[in-house]
Amino acid sequence: MYQNKKSYIYRAIEFAPIWIVLTFGRILPFWVRAKMFAFLGGIIVTHFPKARKRVHKGLRIAFPNLGKNEIKLITKKVGENTALTLSELLMNDDYKKRNKLIKADGIGFDILKEAKNNGKGAIIVSAHFGQWEAIRHHLASHKMETGAVYRKNNNPWYERLFLRSIKHGGLPIVARGSSGNITMIRHLKKGGFFALLVDQKYNSGEPLEFLGQDAKTTTAPAEMALRYNLPLVPVFAIRQPNKKNITIKYEEPIAHSDVITMTNQINDRISNRIKANPEQWYWLHNRWNEG
Repeated sequence: MYQNKKSYIYRAIEFAPIWIVLTFGRILPFWVRAKMFAFLGGIIVTHFPKARKRVHKGLRIAFPNLGKNEIKLITKKVGENTALTLSELLMNDDYKKRNKLIKADGIGFDILKEAKNNGKGAIIVSAHFGQWEAIRHHLASHKMETGAVYRKNNNPWYERLFLRSIKHGGLPIVARGSSGNITMIRHLKKGGFFALLVDQKYNSGEPLEFLGQDAKTTTAPAEMALRYNLPLVPVFAIRQPNKKNITIKYEEPIAHSDVITMTNQINDRISNRIKANPEQWYWLHNRWNEG
């Protein structure tokens, strides 16, 4: 009991700086808040050794020909975009009001509208890239509410905040795991939509090429699309140079074939977006291996 209480207090202290920054951020005008978080993110990722090392390592794996100055510049921008996106996500109730900042195009959007009109479910695949939560806000604004899967956080204080926040993007929200998978499948079979971020390392996944290197990759989206005959649509939310506006690209759906071929195509689509805008991907993941 003492140990649990001690751990709970430790987690509260750990969460306190986040709570303070977010509380202060909420009283600021939207654009001032955005600049503040981008500035802080750039400093943290550039100057904190663990974060900087993680980003540099990933960039060198994916882009071995990058020079030191290019790596430094991308690292700073990664920090800015990461912090800005996270702040928008953790204040999702406010961000959902910013639909005027979002523009979208692409054949995939028409495919999703058709699925919705026919009472058919759909799977959206994306990555921790740009402002990924803008995708669900845009779909919700067009009466295509979309659920999501998330990974539970060990800090109970942060967990409550994060879960409450992402629910503003659309329901249902399910935790990764067998119970969440059952809920997701039931929702899809009833004609619901789910958005999946599939760019993280998945230990039991297949070693498939991602940015030129083998990476453990989940095949679940392709498996579900085939099993339940659902459209599988890659979608990416690209932050524009002014850091305010978002352009969403609803790409051509992944053609149904076999699980490995389809998953390889998903990885290719994500890789192509990262190559075009490397500063907008979340390089803090250990995508390829430990360390």
